[in-house]
Amino acid sequence: MTKQRLLSMLLLGAAMVAGPAAFAQKVALKTNLLNDALTTPNLGLEVATGKKQTFNVTYSLNPWEYGKGRQAKHWVLMPEYRWWNCTKFNGHFIGVHALGGEFNAGNINVPVPGVFFGGDNIAKEVKRVDAPAVSNRYEGAFLGAGFTYGYQWILNRHWNLEAEAGVGVAHIWHEKFPCAACGTPEPKDGTNYFGLTKLGLSLMYVF
Repeated sequence: MTKQRLLSMLLLGAAMVAGPAAFAQKVALKTNLLNDALTTPNLGLEVATGKKQTFNVTYSLNPWEYGKGRQAKHWVLMPEYRWWNCTKFNGHFIGVHALGGEFNAGNINVPVPGVFFGGDNIAKEVKRVDAPAVSNRYEGAFLGAGFTYGYQWILNRHWNLEAEAGVGVAHIWHEKFPCAACGTPEPKDGTNYFGLTKLGLSLMYVF
């Protein structure tokens, strides 16, 4: 699945859900401070779709290389529907999210809080070693879904703080390269992942 096709599918789904909220009275922009701290710039948009419902979509991108074949390049698009216990943008919420994106990782320790099954354990295979020539590199795409729980605190009229965590499953299509700097891949393959799919502490500006 190409990057353009995957992104188009996710954007279409986001538009179908977010369409009714075009004239919503509440809109918020946000950034996940945890991702920012991990050198992964990100931006989120949340819009009200009802008294107790919102639609949230986030995009994150890590384009960096850290030297000696070390990289965890990726982009992730994550749309989500949320239901609030009391009222939108305040207190407890639960959600259903989808996720999709692409990655290119090698010679790096990836703290993935979950398990791989039905294929390669990618987190183990790309683990950092002293010599890039003995670390595998994986490149591919993924698509999945999961459930979210979170909480928002109102700081003042326009600023909120949000904490959230999500658990889900994803399928990963990948190519495996025998070393972090090699360009000759093994045959295409796939694996599955179950575990933490999102973790956030976000600063928000609510319009």
